[in-house]
This record gives sequence, C-alpha cells and structure tokens, in this order.
Amino acid sequence: MERSAVDILGADTTVGDPTLPPAGAARPEAPAPADTVVVHVQLRPRRGSTRRCLAELAELAGRHPEVSFGLTGLSKDDRVVRVTVGVELGPRAAVARFSPQAQAAYAFVSEIFTALYDHMPVYTVEPGAAERVAADGLVARLSGGVPAERAAVPPVPAEQVPA
Repeated sequence: MERSAVDILGADTTVGDPTLPPAGAARPEAPAPADTVVVHVQLRPRRGSTRRCLAELAELAGRHPEVSFGLTGLSKDDRVVRVTVGVELGPRAAVARFSPQAQAAYAFVSEIFTALYDHMPVYTVEPGAAERVAADGLVARLSGGVPAERAAVPPVPAEQVPA
C-alpha cells in the first residue's frame, strides 16, 4: 500500500494544498508503537577478532546511552562471524521529521561505520529466525542466563565472548 506524506507526517495543513485536510480537521492517529523504524547494520569480524569486535561495540554503546539498539542476529561461516545490530530510529513519523531520537541513532550508526571499520560494517536486512535465536542465546549467556531484551547490548568482558 502506498502512503502519502500526509499519512506519514500527519496533517499539518498548508493553505491551498488540496492533498491536505482542511484546517481544523481531525489529525490522523499517532503511529502505533509497532510502526518503529529499525536499521540493521551487520559487522563481519574475522573469526579470531569477534571478541574484540563485541568489546568495541560495547564500548561504543557506553558512549551512546540514549540510543536504543540490540544484537539482533548472529551467524558464521569459515572466515567471518556476522554480528547484526538493530538500531531503533524511533516512530516513523518522528524519523521523517528528523527527531532528536533519530538524530542520535543516525550519529550512532555513523560511528559504527567509523569506529568499527575494521569489522566490515554494512547495512543489511532484518536477520532471519535462526540468526535471531543465536543472538538471543549469546546475549542470554553473556548476561548470566537472564532472558535478554533486545533494547541494549550489555557490556561484555572480552574473555566471555566466543571466538
């Protein structure tokens, strides 16, 4: 379904614009919490540097406490481990208006690409079910078996991260 700018941004009216509702008309309802935009960035450290990658990610998280993100996917092949991080930009309408939450998230993503460049960051699609289960298992293991929330990557001592 194609959505117009009015659907996405709300009904801020401009005189003479026929695509917008008349002044005084009811505004569309605010987006549901499920209408949150999440961008996924995948880090691909070589298998021997996974601990360092996660430690650097945890350090970066400490510098951006206002950003909501989490480890959303984990998989590997013979050469690299694929660590997917989901960064919440905020509600779709707020992102379109470049809200402070979205600005902070964009700054965080930019710093991922800068600070973690050695781990080959790329934008990626939402991870599959198997990658999500693996990520949840790792986060639960690192947090002492407590069920993991996707809201934040916990600070991880380097000796606890699998190679």
